Amino acid sequence: METKRGRLLIALAWVIATMGILPAPAFSQSCALCYTQAAAAGSRMIEALRSGILVLIVPPTLMWLIIAMIAYSKRNRFRHAGSVSESGSDW
Repeated sequence: METKRGRLLIALAWVIATMGILPAPAFSQSCALCYTQAAAAGSRMIEALRSGILVLIVPPTLMWLIIAMIAYSKRNRFRHAGSVSESGSDW
């Protein structure tokens, strides 16, 4: 059990170190050209941009939620089957 915990701590340390080394603009996706074009666009273009954002966000989110619900409902399926068998062998 300690090896899993140690590996998790090492992985967490690597993530924190990587985030500290990389510059902050690497985490943002602000494109100056995109920002100025969206700011200068008319109301129809802004509505189209909002609709496009929803089209790109909603389906992956729904798929993730469905997969999470299936995994949650099946979480104990193999735990009981892997318990002590009738033959008495531990493997």
